[in-house]
Order: sequence, then structure tokens, then C-alpha cells
Amino acid sequence: MKLWLAGALSLQVSLTLAADLPPPADHDDFPVPGATSILLGRQLFFDPVLSGNQNISCATCHHPALGSGDPVSLGEDSLGIRRKVGPANLSVARRPRNAPALYNLGAREFTTLFHDGRVQVDDSARFNLAMPPGRALERHLPSPLAAQTLLPITSYDKMSGQPGENQIADAVAAGHIRGQDGAWQMLAARVEAIPEYRKGFDLIIGKDEPIHITDIARAIADYITFDFRTTDSRFDAFLRGDDAALTNAEVRGMSLFYGKGGCADCHNGTFQTDHGFHAIGIPQLSPDKGHEPDHADHGRAAVTGDPADAYKFRTPSLRNVTLTAPYGHNGAYDRLEDMVRHHLDPLTMLAEYTHPSVPDSEVPLFLQDDEVDAILEFLGALEDPIARTGRLGVPDAVPSGLPLDPQNLTDLPPS
Repeated sequence: MKLWLAGALSLQVSLTLAADLPPPADHDDFPVPGATSILLGRQLFFDPVLSGNQNISCATCHHPALGSGDPVSLGEDSLGIRRKVGPANLSVARRPRNAPALYNLGAREFTTLFHDGRVQVDDSARFNLAMPPGRALERHLPSPLAAQTLLPITSYDKMSGQPGENQIADAVAAGHIRGQDGAWQMLAARVEAIPEYRKGFDLIIGKDEPIHITDIARAIADYITFDFRTTDSRFDAFLRGDDAALTNAEVRGMSLFYGKGGCADCHNGTFQTDHGFHAIGIPQLSPDKGHEPDHADHGRAAVTGDPADAYKFRTPSLRNVTLTAPYGHNGAYDRLEDMVRHHLDPLTMLAEYTHPSVPDSEVPLFLQDDEVDAILEFLGALEDPIARTGRLGVPDAVPSGLPLDPQNLTDLPPS
């Protein structure tokens, strides 16, 4: 009887919201990478060889065990998926932005990446992909996802390390990113020198072709596209016609999300993002991003130079949002409920901060506590079970022989 009632309510709501609900994810929404490239990219993703000091990998800040994002936003010297500021790393600075989740970024509709959109499809840019100054692409890449992999490896506090610590960081400090003597090709040469990687790339680019940094970028992007694709949540099942896939509470939350709550004004589409930029009043937290004159993080405006873009950040996808704490571009909120309540009344939530950003709208939206709870229930239905581990899991070892991230999946408590 209970199951029948849930199905009936779900059907009623789906009929009511039919015009507002997004289409289900489709096979054509994603490119289909080759298996060789996926497996090669997996090894590179977890291998510290791409960092200047060879002590940190892509996975350190984007580990599948912790929602594919960085829960603590600490600097390069603080390693491990359970990183925290403690006696061993008191000097480590907190980064001004937290690492965004990787879920579904391989989908074709994601044409703009990073919180400020500094990598995006742009027909006027070199190879049709806009990159930050000094990081213009040397060769064609198939997607913004592939292009964005080139940036963390040349960032001091992300992967390259500090000047004086290694040759990669020194090249970055000197502005030598591109070209045969640049940081990108120095990293590619490291990979080239490892027989297992060379053998893998032989199958993709040919035995006589030297490995270029864009070859590495393609492989990592192919792995992310495959492993972090999460399109089998209970919400997906509902969109595909299973009216009993959601509970009554989740159905009510969905109705509020796409109706009274106004969440879908920005979090719309199959992946709950309009891919736009909005200022919603997220607190400005130290350290600053170095944007003069007020030292605040100016967000999109630092890319476009348009004052109207000040404090605007890209709308994140809400897929697996229950796994991606902390919330906001700078991790201002540890709890998802607080992030939801911030959207409803930014000025009240900002009352305790001394240097707030300015939201697009100052009109609070009043929802009852049980309505907020219902929205949170619905957000839980956006979680794909595979998101907690990834499709392929963590490799036992990587070709460089370097140690994997100090704390692996087996160290995590039961969920």
C-alpha cells in the first residue's frame, strides 16, 4: 500500500512538473573514450609523477572516496585524503577556493570549467579553447575538460611546488610553461622516461611519436569522463519512468526544488546547472585571491575584467552533492543544509561575516523547516551509488613506482 501511494504521488507530481523537469541523461550526452586511453589516464590521475615534487597527484584533491573534490582545500605540502592542519603542517596555507567535484564533467554540455570559468569553449581562442594568460594551448584538445588538466600541474600550491624546490616550479616561476624547455614538456619527458607509460602511449599515438603534454591531458580527461560519469541515481530512474523510484519526502522536495523553492532557476537541466555565473553572497574567507584593490576574490570579474561580474561564480552541478562538502566556491559551509539556507536568505547568513560578497538578490525566500528538509531529501536522490568509489576504483600501484596518496579507500570508515 505504501509503495502504491508513493508511486501515485510521484506520478501526480511528475505530471504537474512535466514542463520543468529535465530530460534524463542520454548515451549521446557523453563522448565514448577508448579503453586504452581510459586505463592510461587512470594511472596518470593517481600518479604523483605529474607534480613538481612528485608527492601529490590529481587524485589527492579529487579522490573518488571524498566526492571527487577537496574537503579541506589545503596547500601542496599537505597530503592525503584525510588532510588537516596539524603539528606537521601548521604553515600550510588554506587555498582560497576548494577543488570542484568532477562528476559528469565529461558530458558534452560542460563547455566552461573552474569556479571562474577561466577555461571555456571560445571560437576566437587558439584551438577554440580559451585559457589563462601564458597557458595558451600548444596543440588541439577535444574538450575543456582535457584543457583544464594542464593548469593544476603548473600551479605552485596545487601540484608544481614552490620555486627553488624543483625544476618544474622554477620553470613556472620564470614564465616558461610552453615550448620545449617549458614546464609542460618537462613533465611530459618524465612520463616518456617510464617504460610502462611509453608502451601505453605507443598504442595511442604510435611508437615514433614523442609524448606531448596534450597526449597526457587527453588520457586523463578520458579517464575522468568514464570513471566520474554518474547518471544512475534514483532521480535518473524517476526521469526514465520509474514513478516509485523516489520516496514521498523526495517527491515533495523535488516539487519544491522545481517550484516554490526556486532552486531550478539556476540549478536546471539534466545536471542541475545553467552553466552560468551568479553572485549569491558567499562569505569572503581568507586567504584572499590577490585581486586588487580590496584583496577579495572577485570571481568571474578577474577573468572578464567586467566589474558587473564581480563575486560571480559558476553554478555547480548538484549531482552527488551530498558527497561534495564543503559547499560554496571557497568551502564556506560544511553542511549542505547551511548552503541551502544561504540561498534562501543570503543577508541573514552573511550577518556574522565582516567582508561579504554582494548577492544578485537581497530578497529572502521563506520556506518552512520541513520544506527545507524535503529539499535536502530530494538532493540525496541525486546521488549515484557508484560515485563513492568510481567505476574502476583505485589502482594498487602506478608505473612510476611512487607511493599512492598516503590514505587510501581502505582507511575510510563505513559510510
